[in-house]
Amino acid sequence: MLRNKKILIGVTGGIAAYKIPQLVRDFKKNGAEIKVVMTDSATEFVTALTLSTLTQNEVVVGSFPRLTESILQASTWHIDLAQWADVMLIAPATANTIAKLSYGIADNSVTTLALAMRGPVMLSPSMDVDMWNHPITQSNISQLQQLGYHILQPAEGELASGLTGAGRLPDLPKIQQSIENLLAETNRDLIGKKILITAGPTYEPIDPVRFIGNRSSGKMGFALAAAAVHRGAEVTLVTGKTHLTTPRLVKRIDVVTAAQMYNAVMKNKHNKDSIIMAAAVADYTPVKFYNQKIKKNLQDKNQFIIQLKPTKDILKELGIKKGKTVLVGFAVETENEIKNAKMKLYDKNLDAIVLNNPTEDGAGFDVETNIAIFIPQKGNVEKLPKMSKYQLAHQILQRISKLIG
Repeated sequence: MLRNKKILIGVTGGIAAYKIPQLVRDFKKNGAEIKVVMTDSATEFVTALTLSTLTQNEVVVGSFPRLTESILQASTWHIDLAQWADVMLIAPATANTIAKLSYGIADNSVTTLALAMRGPVMLSPSMDVDMWNHPITQSNISQLQQLGYHILQPAEGELASGLTGAGRLPDLPKIQQSIENLLAETNRDLIGKKILITAGPTYEPIDPVRFIGNRSSGKMGFALAAAAVHRGAEVTLVTGKTHLTTPRLVKRIDVVTAAQMYNAVMKNKHNKDSIIMAAAVADYTPVKFYNQKIKKNLQDKNQFIIQLKPTKDILKELGIKKGKTVLVGFAVETENEIKNAKMKLYDKNLDAIVLNNPTEDGAGFDVETNIAIFIPQKGNVEKLPKMSKYQLAHQILQRISKLIG
């Protein structure tokens, strides 16, 4: 898996930096080409000369390195390396570096390069247990995961401080295996492709305070957007209300109602290689919008009735004039799942549909995992096991890539 792969290693100022020379040797033995960037603090634990000797490549230290290799321009070294690499590993990733990446601070070679990377970036945190468990660190980790960074959880054991707990750099074979797994699922098969993805719920207003909505968190659509970028695609994401952070390099368009989502999709659907409708769009919207908040009449025991009218069927309209665009929909079903999903597949003229049953353990709304069945218009129905939504996104995109051809 590592043969001829280009791996960037970002080394920051943690005691575990002393393990990186051996990690470099292990990667090299398995056929990978390695380049290293270091913070100034990292050089207090391991020298640039050591890593340069082992990688047989010049090591970049600091924001303004003195470079001698002709392939790296001094002014654009971060862009050159970001385009060169298949994957970037930051190890050890200190609490300081994690915080900087969370807020987009690029004040050293590692953080600058991480921001320039178009391929996947994996962080291997290493620090003392109290620093790792601190709410700020955990909040920053969560933020980075939402942005599409991959986090390798630290190992537990005795730490340099003498304390015991989570914070150790994982064993080197585990780090290597994690990079292999990431490279295996991050095929760059969508380079040059343009993909439109919808995500999240729509809210249909009743009055200035109340609305009709659904429980969609948007996590599946956002995972698809992040994974598509990692596979090389140019991604436009149309999303309903969600608290999720926009994945790196994704063009985001925010909407609220089904009508707004319809307009945004129709405006941006042109010249797309694929459109993936992962949003939970409302089928109905109130006929009347009340300009003032509806007051509860304590004397009136009758039911308050809201009349509804159908929303525009975005998926069906796309299917009528999709041309060569690969159109993929999502179906949430709780009974007769495959039968109902296939009816939607053919009725909307889709190339494929992804089926979810939110009642299954580990699937559905607002959870980190999902279980899906991929149903193409032509081909076999595939039941995919429970996995993270990001991993499922890659499984879906792998199949969409083949449909795009």
